[in-house]
Amino acid sequence: MVGTPVLFVAIPLLAAFLIPLLGMIWKELVRIVPGLVLMYLMVLSINLLNHVLVSGPIVEVIAGWAPPFGINLVFSAFSGFLVTLMIFLGLVVWLYSYRFKRNVGFEPAKKYFLLLMMLITGAVGIVLTGDIFNMFVFIEITGISGYGLTAFYTGRDSAEASFKYLMLGSIASTLLLLAIMILYSQLGTLNMAEIASKIHTVNPTYKVISLILFISALGIEAEIFPLNGWAPDAYAEAPGPVGAAFAGIVVKASVYAIIRYIFTIFDISGAYSFLIIIGMMTLIIAETAAIRQDKLKRMLAYSSIGQMGLVLVAFGFGTEEGVFAALFLMLNHAIIKSLLFLSGSYLVYNSKDKKIVEVNGMHKFLPITSFLFALGAFAIVGLPPFAGFWSKLSVLTAAADSHMLFVLALVLIVSVIELVYYLRVVNRIYFFKKGENVDPKKPTFNALLAMIVLGALILVIGFYPDVITGVIHKASADLMDKTKYINDVLSIKQ
Repeated sequence: MVGTPVLFVAIPLLAAFLIPLLGMIWKELVRIVPGLVLMYLMVLSINLLNHVLVSGPIVEVIAGWAPPFGINLVFSAFSGFLVTLMIFLGLVVWLYSYRFKRNVGFEPAKKYFLLLMMLITGAVGIVLTGDIFNMFVFIEITGISGYGLTAFYTGRDSAEASFKYLMLGSIASTLLLLAIMILYSQLGTLNMAEIASKIHTVNPTYKVISLILFISALGIEAEIFPLNGWAPDAYAEAPGPVGAAFAGIVVKASVYAIIRYIFTIFDISGAYSFLIIIGMMTLIIAETAAIRQDKLKRMLAYSSIGQMGLVLVAFGFGTEEGVFAALFLMLNHAIIKSLLFLSGSYLVYNSKDKKIVEVNGMHKFLPITSFLFALGAFAIVGLPPFAGFWSKLSVLTAAADSHMLFVLALVLIVSVIELVYYLRVVNRIYFFKKGENVDPKKPTFNALLAMIVLGALILVIGFYPDVITGVIHKASADLMDKTKYINDVLSIKQ
């Protein structure tokens, strides 16, 4: 084995701080360095994931203090799968962003890539940490980076969108600290494995209160209804690649945190049912809102929120089949939704309002971009033989196995709504005439390459789902085995 989980936090964090200094040597380094860092981390994550799938999880002790006294990072089949996915999407976003806007000068580019590296550091840290207070720290790093990236463009309503995000994020931070304080006051530890081993001794009232506070805080970043008021504005006003980063990286880290708390730390009966309820509410309301949108990015934002609701529903089944379906859905959503945001950004590139009607007839001027958007649209709604079909089928199968026919029927109904509004956009791209005031913008080579990579993955997973299902099965089993997680962490000696 080469490398350690610590590098996933240390290297991108160091790169973020060095970017301004390196830019003084050669301005182009502010764009090049993040890519080199992410390429290295991608190779590292694949190597470590292959290792843990065979040999078991890696528990890294920080500063020589073994758990539960010290800080530890856990790279397991579950966390490693998500870290690899996040690093990959970070690399795609970097590739797409390299010259996304030709008029973006040195200073804006420096800020953008610095914040992007911080965002990736925070999200990966959330997934790897074995300590609830350090998870709070990483959530703050992710949030602050997200606020800055949302407000990246001036001359738009981005400042207002960022402020909404900031206000809700501040509330989330307060609630999260209160939840941590309650658990620490009851158990005297911040280590997740030790908390999980002792949670049965905590007064049920305190457990319920702390879990509600945790879900309320993390639900803001995870876009759970009714805590997702920031998301549509942030997605609409942030740069296109930032929308992909939010959907593929930030939201996934927040969902991980919620699931880790419910599946590993707490032992509250009814928690799984609660996930199904809030997931269904999020799914129904978001998809209903998406079909009413006349702006492309807001439609994609609500669609993303709805997909996260479906992920929570799948986790709420509480079975290994449900967890498998949820993780498969998270993988496909991260890839497909990123492609939709990246390709959609070029379809409405020179538009101020980003209206759906402005994609009319774009297939004649942007044929590859239009094809990739259509591919993403067909995949996200679950049409065969694309990747999204298998994850949707897994959710429906898990619902049937859990005898939740009401959930199964509702998911099918909502999928029809999703199909309607995506086909509406594709129809405009291919069968409408371009507006006179619309000025198409051809994507740069690197942006086109990033989109083609995502499109190719959608096809590969669609035609050969077995290339990834084995890893997802092991990740699912890893999450379900709470006792093993506790033993792996607490058995580490100084």
